Amino acid sequence: MKISAKGEYALKAMLDLSMHESSGLVSIQEIAARQSIPQRYLEQVLLQLKRASLLTSKRGAAGGYHLTRPPGEITVGEVLRAVEGEVAPFEAARRPRRGAADHGSDLTELWGDLSRAVSEVIDRKTFGDLAARAAERRSAARPMYHI
Repeated sequence: MKISAKGEYALKAMLDLSMHESSGLVSIQEIAARQSIPQRYLEQVLLQLKRASLLTSKRGAAGGYHLTRPPGEITVGEVLRAVEGEVAPFEAARRPRRGAADHGSDLTELWGDLSRAVSEVIDRKTFGDLAARAAERRSAARPMYHI
């Protein structure tokens, strides 16, 4: 599956917002710094997510972004489709190679099966799942000290 930088940044931003949901509005500067995303590019990505009704925003010094729904109700598939369009898992599924014999139709069923399998995974995985897993990893990485 090919995911563009825009898709990856959208996923990172949504995960960041999911992990900081209790903080209220999160500024674009905070997201960009924590996720190492160029702020100008992140602005474009967040605008697309806002147009897809996945985010709300408030302007001004106390402004920022917030999820429109709980993280457990927003799927990875929704976010990828908002910024990438329909998601085809393999480049070969989108375009046949020039000059080659047309065996694409022989593989159509395989591409369809693969596309459905990828869609099932990304439509099942929520940002609530991802945020919980990230929190578990962070707490497991912290050393325990006993005095």
